[in-house]
Amino acid sequence: MEVARSAQSRSTGQSEKKKLKNSDGKVLMKKGEKIPVENINTPGKTTNVDASKYAAMRAALLSVLPKESPGMNQREMMDAVAPHLPESLFPGGSTSGWWVKTVQLDLEAKGVVIREQGKPLRWHQGS
Repeated sequence: MEVARSAQSRSTGQSEKKKLKNSDGKVLMKKGEKIPVENINTPGKTTNVDASKYAAMRAALLSVLPKESPGMNQREMMDAVAPHLPESLFPGGSTSGWWVKTVQLDLEAKGVVIREQGKPLRWHQGS
């Protein structure tokens, strides 16, 4: 994933709007764009977070999270997503723990991720 300035901002000198691109050059989203996320523990409340970091963590989490029980506990999720994160967004894994939890709680609120009963807490993908 790379960051590229739009042609308009280069030619006009106006404030730069950076766009995140994948390796094929497809624009994923503008740098600094925010999206609302939910939290299963506080229904009805949303918080705006960085869309590019959310998207990267969501993709990483869903790529490693099992589709059936038994799922993963929190530590297993954090360890499993680490190799799937872009260094440009999470240098040295910085803040990845917070993002794993934020995305997990949002996806849980949306029914994409299921919290299993029992201890330790475990999660897997919904059907």
